[in-house]
Amino acid sequence: MTADTAPHEPTPLTDRQRWLALYVLCTGVLMIVLDSTIVNVALPTIQEDLDFSESGLAWVVNAYLIAFGGLLLLAGRLGDLAGRRRIFLVGLVVFTLASLACALSPTQEVLVAARFVQGVGGALTSSVVLGMIVMMFPEPKEQAKAIGVFGFVAAGGGSVGLLAGGILTDAISWHWIFLVNIPIGIATGVMARRLVADDKGLGLKQGADVPGTLLIVSGLMLFVYTILQVEQQGWGSTRTLAGLAVAVVLLTGFLLRQQRTSNPLMPLRLFRSRNVSGANLVMIFTVAGLFTQFFLGALYMTKVLDYSPLQVGLAFLPSTAVVAILSLRTSEKLVSRFGARTVLIPTLVCLTGGLLLFARTPDDGTFLIDILPATMLTGVGAGLAFPPLMQLAMSGATPSDTGLASGLINTTVQVGGAVGLALLATLAADRTSELRADGVIEATALNSGYHLGYVVGAGLVGVALLVAIFVLQTVAGPPAAGGHGDASSPPPVDSEYSVA
Repeated sequence: MTADTAPHEPTPLTDRQRWLALYVLCTGVLMIVLDSTIVNVALPTIQEDLDFSESGLAWVVNAYLIAFGGLLLLAGRLGDLAGRRRIFLVGLVVFTLASLACALSPTQEVLVAARFVQGVGGALTSSVVLGMIVMMFPEPKEQAKAIGVFGFVAAGGGSVGLLAGGILTDAISWHWIFLVNIPIGIATGVMARRLVADDKGLGLKQGADVPGTLLIVSGLMLFVYTILQVEQQGWGSTRTLAGLAVAVVLLTGFLLRQQRTSNPLMPLRLFRSRNVSGANLVMIFTVAGLFTQFFLGALYMTKVLDYSPLQVGLAFLPSTAVVAILSLRTSEKLVSRFGARTVLIPTLVCLTGGLLLFARTPDDGTFLIDILPATMLTGVGAGLAFPPLMQLAMSGATPSDTGLASGLINTTVQVGGAVGLALLATLAADRTSELRADGVIEATALNSGYHLGYVVGAGLVGVALLVAIFVLQTVAGPPAAGGHGDASSPPPVDSEYSVA
């Protein structure tokens, strides 16, 4: 790395400051993760209050997801160029102000627009955090522990959002699912300025690729938008096929430009690492399958077992506790002892088993017999899978590319979730419609559709397992006795990844 392109090193932090900074960063991410599920619980109340149609109501979620998924990769690279703390704080301000606008929205149009802006803020805030964690905790054992904290927030925060959404909506009003972000956002911003080291970044001139920016943002946004419309349009519709085709053309154009330009927005050297590329593939298939449990599982409890929103949140609470315990206390020890890849493989087996258990839930299922075992098994899988997976995804990134690698793995989560939900929701709905036409009772028709979704979701996680076995590599590092790393530590930076 040459002197003129090297990022300015932040002032070293004390051990206590680093861990406090980690908790502050994860609080900001938790606020964003909660928002992705807390809104779903309140949608019926929002629909009634603002007179949304069924198709219009979907845009309360879609507007956020399009901005969020479309900007994550760009936001991560902006963190490398402009400074990760700066991008984190800008995103926090945008997200907090947009939350206030959401809470005060008097009309449908204002709420949808505010949700889009909220997605912009969410992308800026969450895209750089994993990269900041890797830079703050270079020592492998501490890094595994810190990523475990982040992994709990990423894997368990959604369940907490279901519970919080049910409580706030039932006890007060839907406005409070957005208003709670205001004090959290302000406090997180103040503490981040005090505790998180300021890194100056490479400078925007090192990645000022305006055509490339337009191609990646428009391509990702169009792709996410098209996937979100699949449930209404169908996979074989002209609109869906055209949208996907144009998105692929735009994203291919972006990649071709990154190969040829001397000043790329996204240096493609990052993908030379098998662990970076493989971990992102594993994440796509894992998230696509795992989202089945939260989405179809919540529908099963609501529409088949007649659970209230609060009961659905409480049903997921035990698995959230398991995710917390394993992410925060166990994952780091296992990764340090056995290595990230070795820990990841059996956890994917647990996730597959949990989804298959959901595929046998009866129409008159009970929580203790039919729901708890399945959610606990997937909780074990998620609690142990996400920290090593994130560590592998960051293992091939140089200090100048950590924001890009962080944004990439977050983009993978969003794209995997969007594609998985569109695919599995469509398959489940088609199966239910066929059974209804054959005269099958409503509960059985719905449940059979959900079962098909669980089985396909388990198959997707099975594909992730194959990628983990045949693509990912055990990361070799210097002996732990030397004080530099162990078998799970990131590889040393070499000429393959260095900045030209």
